[in-house]
This record gives sequence, structure tokens and C-alpha cells, in this order.
Amino acid sequence: MGPRLPTTMHNGAAWSRRFAGTTPGVIVAVVVVSVVLCLLAGFTGANQLGGKVSRHEQVLEHTEPLAFAAQRLYVALSAADAAAAEAFLSGGIETPAVRARYQQALADAAAALAEATAGASDARTRSIVARISAELPSFTGLVETARANNRQGFPVGSAYLREASALMQDSLLKNAQDLSTTRSAAVRDDQRRIAAMPVTTIGLLLLVLLACGGGSYLLLRRTNRRINLGLVAAAGATALALVWIVASTAFAAAAMDNDDSGASKEFQTLAEARILAQQARTDETLQLITRGDIAAGEESYSAHVAQLRERVVTVLGTGSPADTSLTEWTEGHRVQVEAYRAANYNAALAQAIGAGPESSASRFALVDKTLGADLTRTRNELRGGVNDAGDALSWSPAVTLLLMLGAAAAIVVGLWPRLKEFL
Repeated sequence: MGPRLPTTMHNGAAWSRRFAGTTPGVIVAVVVVSVVLCLLAGFTGANQLGGKVSRHEQVLEHTEPLAFAAQRLYVALSAADAAAAEAFLSGGIETPAVRARYQQALADAAAALAEATAGASDARTRSIVARISAELPSFTGLVETARANNRQGFPVGSAYLREASALMQDSLLKNAQDLSTTRSAAVRDDQRRIAAMPVTTIGLLLLVLLACGGGSYLLLRRTNRRINLGLVAAAGATALALVWIVASTAFAAAAMDNDDSGASKEFQTLAEARILAQQARTDETLQLITRGDIAAGEESYSAHVAQLRERVVTVLGTGSPADTSLTEWTEGHRVQVEAYRAANYNAALAQAIGAGPESSASRFALVDKTLGADLTRTRNELRGGVNDAGDALSWSPAVTLLLMLGAAAAIVVGLWPRLKEFL
């Protein structure tokens, strides 16, 4: 048996070469190559397009909510810092309204932190969230110590508050901003992946079309038949799948509008603007706590406001409600600084934390409210675009697979009669 095996294999290989050169052999080769390419294109397309649909669901259920929670976390932490400074500047026992703002800011920060913790899936996000969770109690403890000393009129209270604010500015807010930037980038990355053309699938579909064309040419040479309905039907199904994929992906990309003027970029820019507004407000209140040279604080305030205005004008335009409220706030700040430099501390304090409509506190509240409304509107547009993109792609995996299975079946059905002629 042993010596016969090589001879048998050699004879089999020789027979296969001879059969491949015959017309039936050519037809079988066309069927095998074309069907394999159809199946490969169908299953690859279903996998790639199904991944896009899954990623769209991930954006709506995980990536975007986590980015929004990170932005809310930063705003809440910064608001708590500013509210703590306002409460300290009130002297003695702060008003219920100021105390309520501080407590609400802490509650918002805790809620946003819990949401970010629940949604954290990567090591970087978990690390940032853990650092914020560990340092937030230290901040609140320093604020309460400052508050207790301030009630008793001890000057050391301001030192505790400055230490609390330093912890907030140098660590808590930097970590929160890092988290916000990282999660916003993750949203844009997911959007780009959804909008990207499935190059592998498109390449395989083009190969199927090439195989159908090549098969038709070989049949013409071998059988003198110009048209094979099976190959024509397969080519038609493949072309339809190709058009469907390109059109649905292009529509998804247009729905998300992921360029530099799209909702995703606007959302990120407005989130940065709201963060800058909070930073400028903190600069404004801390100036009065130090009771010294405010040059450094003014420089920081002016830098933050300049960056804030640039982002507001870029997204919302000059003369928008946010731009107008920002102008009014900076005018109120100018009045505060003039009073301080004129050694009228009480007037500067009243302008900074007063409840009147002309105070810096009231005008900043309007800035933050306006930016918050614009951010919510832009977020809804972003989510609506992602949802529309998902709708455009939802049928693509099934349609692609069905069309390519139909193309494979059409090839077999169309070429089987030609093969039977030689059997």
C-alpha cells in the first residue's frame, strides 16, 4: 500500500490539471471562486456593518453619557469651589441661599462622579475617578474648617479656604478636565468609526464583480454564450449591496455631521466654554479673599474670559445671548475691580457676591445658565445625529448578507445547467 500512495496522489494531481483545462473544469472553478467571494463578502460586510450599529448604541448608552457626566462633574466641582468662596466672603454665618448653592454643587458633583464611576471601563478613566473620589472629602473638610474659623472671626480661616481652593484648582479640577477631554475625544472617535467606509467589505464586493465579469468572459470563450443569467443576477445583487453600503454609510456620516462645524465639535467647544467660565468666576472670588495684590488674579481672569469669548463667538456668534451675558458679566467685574482698587472693599464685596441684578454673581449665573442651555441643545443635536446614523445603518448588515447569499445561489443556479451539458 505504501508505494502506491505517491503514485495515486501523482495521478490525482495530473487528473486535476487536465480537468481544470476543460470547459467543465473552468465552469467549476468559476463557481467555486465566485461563491467563496460572495460568502466572504457577505459575512465580512455583515460583521463590519453590525459593528457600526453596535458602536452607535455604545455612543448613545455609554460613551456620550459618560462625556456629559465628566463635563457636569467639572462644572459642579468648580461651582462648589466658587460657592465656598462666596460663603466665606459673606462673613460669619452665610445666607441660606449661598449655603444651598454650595450643598447643591456638592450633590451634583457626587451624582456626576457616581455616573462616571459606573460607566468607567478603561484603566485611565477609573484612575482619574479614583483620585477625584479620594480628594473630594479632603476639600470639603478644609472648607468646613475654614467655615468654622470664619464664624469665630479667626483669620486662619482664609488660609484653610485658600488651601481648599488650591486642592480644587491644582488637582480635582485638573483631573476632572482631563476626564472631560478624554471622554469627549472618545465620542468623536466613535463617531469617526461609524462614519468610516467599510473598506474591506467594499474591496471584497469589487472582487465579486470582477469574478462575475471574468466568469462571463470565460463562458463566452468556452461556450459562445454571451449572457449567463446567474452571473448577471449575482453581479446585480453585488452592485446593489455596494450601493446600499456606500449610501447608508454616507448618510450616517452626514447625519452625525462630525466635521469641525458639527454638533460633536460644538458640544466639546461649549463644554470647554462652560469650564472656562467657572475658572474665571473662581478667579473673581479668590481675589477678594487674599486682600492683597490682585494683578495675578486679574491676569488669570482676563485669560480665561478671552478664551471663553473666543469659543462662544465661534459656536454661537457675536451678539448671541451667551455673548451678551458675558459682556454684562465682564462689565460687572470691571466695577468690582475699580471699587477694590479704590480701597472700597465693601463695595467690591457687594458687587462680587450681592444678590442684585447688577452684581457679578447674578450676571455670572446668567452666563452659566445660558451656556448650560446651549450645551443641552447641542447635546440633543449630537445624540439625534448619532441616532439617525444608527437608523441609516440598521438594515445594512442583514441586507448585505442576504444579497450576497442570493448572489452565491444565483451563480450556482445559473451555471449548473452549463455544467450539466458536459456531464
